[in-house]
Amino acid sequence: MFGLVSVILRVLDVYAIIVIAAALITWVRPNPYNPVVKFLRRVTEPVLAPIRSLVPPEKLGGLDISPMILLFLIWYVIPRVLLALLL
Repeated sequence: MFGLVSVILRVLDVYAIIVIAAALITWVRPNPYNPVVKFLRRVTEPVLAPIRSLVPPEKLGGLDISPMILLFLIWYVIPRVLLALLL
């Protein structure tokens, strides 16, 4: 069972790197037709869009904190929930 949790956590670590890359790429004006940009948006938007609807950037002066919230969930909340389920 710990092996499965370890695999899930590693997959989440890879996804966190993808979220960071997607957030960093928004700081520049990327070409929306670039395959890397398309991949990053296609992979991250289904998860970031619901968070963005809960905390709209318009209410924070245009600052989109949805990647930070998602990273907090990936790095702190989900591992603790998984470990609590095992014990």
